Amino acid sequence: MSARQISLKSVALVQALVLIAFAVAIAVDARAVTDAVSQRLLDETPFEKVPIPREQPLVVEPLYDRPDFVSDEDLAAVLRQVRPQFDREQMKPNYVEHALRGWGVRAKFANPDIPSGEELALFLTDHARFSDSWGKKAQPLLIDRPQGIAIRWGRETGASVHHDHWLASLTEAGISRDTPVYGPARRDMTIGDVVQESLRDFRLDERETEWTAMAFGLWLPPTRNWTGGDGRQYSFDLIARRLMRGHKEKGVCSGTHRVYSLMLLIRLDDEFDILSDGMHAEVYGYLEDVRDAIIAAQFEDGHWPSNWPEGAGAVENPVDDPVYRQVIATGHHLEWLAIAPRDLHPPDEQIRRAAEWVIQTTVEQPTEDILARYTFYSHVGNALALWRNTHPADFWMEWVETHPDAAATEASQESDETTAASSSVDGT
Repeated sequence: MSARQISLKSVALVQALVLIAFAVAIAVDARAVTDAVSQRLLDETPFEKVPIPREQPLVVEPLYDRPDFVSDEDLAAVLRQVRPQFDREQMKPNYVEHALRGWGVRAKFANPDIPSGEELALFLTDHARFSDSWGKKAQPLLIDRPQGIAIRWGRETGASVHHDHWLASLTEAGISRDTPVYGPARRDMTIGDVVQESLRDFRLDERETEWTAMAFGLWLPPTRNWTGGDGRQYSFDLIARRLMRGHKEKGVCSGTHRVYSLMLLIRLDDEFDILSDGMHAEVYGYLEDVRDAIIAAQFEDGHWPSNWPEGAGAVENPVDDPVYRQVIATGHHLEWLAIAPRDLHPPDEQIRRAAEWVIQTTVEQPTEDILARYTFYSHVGNALALWRNTHPADFWMEWVETHPDAAATEASQESDETTAASSSVDGT
């Protein structure tokens, strides 16, 4: 065989390997490859990190303490129902994220069968912990990228369901910026790097921006503008307008998540001036419309239906909502109202009736039903704690310490009461 033939075969082999490697890279992380190629071939400016001026995320505090809406006993009863009693095998990231945003990373439980906030956070931030739960052959939750760590999200098994929900939930849980994040191969990343990857990755035309708004809002202020990985200028004004686009009922959880995110941006704007004056007024007007709709849409028993944006029409022509959808609307509305100024509230009597309905409904559910719909009921626990100007973990740990019966009950729970959420229905 001639040297020329050997040379041609070698070139062909190298070319084939390059094409295979390129195809695999695209399959693994198409956007990262696309960005890298664009930067090299089109001479685009590489993404520049956005300054994050704090070690701990901001906290938007509740504005009220209303024991006339939620008594200590009622709050304790609801929180007992929504403890994260997850089977450690194949824990669903979405369930863990919801548990963390409600209970926080500092939550501890006397029952060793209930994962602590720290354990839940490690499940989300350490690939080894995720593999312990899902097995070595499971597709990773954390995705190694050249610039950082991204999160696998969507409806696939073992994924975070919503874009940036992982980040927003850990942020609300009180995770620090320098908390390590261990991917399948990368061991040098932190939560701060995940924030930067989300900023680089963000596009305004994404289907869901509710959790991106929350995560960026709690890390970036007073920054109000930044440049994304596509070279486009982004701002909280643009995100707020994106949240308000479309029919109110069509957003996640009957449109209630976008309401909470918009209320959060208003509160942050009051302190850090992250919105223009015109956008502040536009968002406030949107929230006034929401207030007027839920005033008219509440049923006599206190719940709000999934079609609450129809106002009085929702009561006149009721939809056949299962209970969990009523819990979604009622719990989520109580949550954003707890951080809203009084002029955005329905009358007190309506808030009281909503709280009474959701308390009774939650307490009456069997444990397995709560776990089957955990993502929805977790909002109830968080909302009611906000109305008492407290945090679920703080209140629960003090309650158990000062009520011997509650402490004994929690510590002595049998393992078989901890129902596996892994076999239950997915929630948002």
